[in-house]
Amino acid sequence: MAKRKYADEFKKEAVRLVLEEGQTRRSVEKALGITPGVLKGWVWKAQDEKSVACTALPMDKAITLLRAENERLRRERDILKKAVAIFSTDPERYTDSLPSMTGNTRSRRCAE
Repeated sequence: MAKRKYADEFKKEAVRLVLEEGQTRRSVEKALGITPGVLKGWVWKAQDEKSVACTALPMDKAITLLRAENERLRRERDILKKAVAIFSTDPERYTDSLPSMTGNTRSRRCAE
């Protein structure tokens, strides 16, 4: 059996249907008449190329992105530290709105 050749544009469109539109590989293979299993290789290759492109960022841009993420994480950490400090100073202060866990835990509605 001769190996079937597919045009690059055809391959890109099939991969796009899977990766961007969320269609299953089998449904795309069936709809486009592609030999079962072939699309899997195309998708893997496209994902590998995409990950290589992402890791090939210029160093300056990568450093800038990392610094921005670092700053965001610091702000989140500081907010959490303040929340812990607030809630740990007087733990009973913030439990007034919670139902009491002592005695009967059934709600009034169930008791009626």
